[in-house]
Amino acid sequence: MGTLRTGAADASVRIGVQRTGQFASASRIEPTGSPVDQILAGDCIAELEKLPAGSVDLVFADPPYNLQLGGDLRRPDDSLVDAVDDDWDKFASFSDYDAFTRAWLLACRRALKPNGALWVIGSYHNIFRVGTILQDIGFWMLNDIVWRKANPMPNFRGRRFTNAHETMLWAARDQKSKYTFHYEALKGGNEDTQVRSDWHIPLCTGEERLKDAKGAKLHPTQKPEALLARVLLSSTNPGDVVLDPFFGTGTSGAVAKALGRHFIGIERDPAYIAGATARIAAVKPLPPEAFLTAPSRRTDVRVPFLSLIEAGLVRPGEVVHDERRRHAAVIRADGNLALGPAVGSIHKIGALAQGLPACNGWTFWHVERAGKAAA
Repeated sequence: MGTLRTGAADASVRIGVQRTGQFASASRIEPTGSPVDQILAGDCIAELEKLPAGSVDLVFADPPYNLQLGGDLRRPDDSLVDAVDDDWDKFASFSDYDAFTRAWLLACRRALKPNGALWVIGSYHNIFRVGTILQDIGFWMLNDIVWRKANPMPNFRGRRFTNAHETMLWAARDQKSKYTFHYEALKGGNEDTQVRSDWHIPLCTGEERLKDAKGAKLHPTQKPEALLARVLLSSTNPGDVVLDPFFGTGTSGAVAKALGRHFIGIERDPAYIAGATARIAAVKPLPPEAFLTAPSRRTDVRVPFLSLIEAGLVRPGEVVHDERRRHAAVIRADGNLALGPAVGSIHKIGALAQGLPACNGWTFWHVERAGKAAA
């Protein structure tokens, strides 16, 4: 959540494989006039309208939640809870909040590249209203992500369930956008299991939490860097420009710099700007090898086995064996293998020989050259 018509999200960088299988290079030419790696001070809608159209790759937005607190929130011992009661989170009515939401979303959509995408985070107070407007103005919904907090604030009054999560909406600029998604990189970092839409990440605490001169929280809703890192690693490439219209204490900028991405932040509160500026200046970018991602399987060059025959590297009638010479198959002129009466690809025949559902025939079969097995 951020200053009204400005900013408040917090975070951490860049990568390479798009949904379409393209590999994104880290070296790029930034759009002329785009104020990358800067914090723009002012009203978020006014500053958004100054940005060149189609100049940013991703938007991460942590807008005001419009919590509608009716008074002080107290614990059972009557002590005061440090709740969000800042003026930037207060709106006169739902219609006022909706009009504000529609205005900043339209401005963000104009700034996005055709293949860009947007993330927006909120609570039950606002996220459903934001989601409706997102779809109404042309964004294409991809996922809703539940950020399940490891250490949520308890429900002191005992009249509702403990509010232990927030919701993030991930949407492409439009239905035809070729948005970036690093499916295989995420899966590899998750024990080779698909990453789910519920993320269990702790709140921002300890040294990561920015404090003011009195030791109090500089911002009431600073987001954890781990949350922003997962967002950027999943849906941006190194060198991409990440726009945060509610910059707050600059989590998105800090994470972007660390991961080799660019940022544009918009914020109107001088204290938040000062804190974000110092925070980002202290970030040391990671070495490229720590965040560059190898091409996905979709981008690997596929060589048909038949092309090896056509190039004379293997010959029809030759026999191929597995490494232990337990199985033997004959190379056919059409690029298939024959194993007894069975005919099929190098992969299917390899799987059949082993009684397995699948096989990588390129590593399973070997052909002899000069008396030695060659893969």
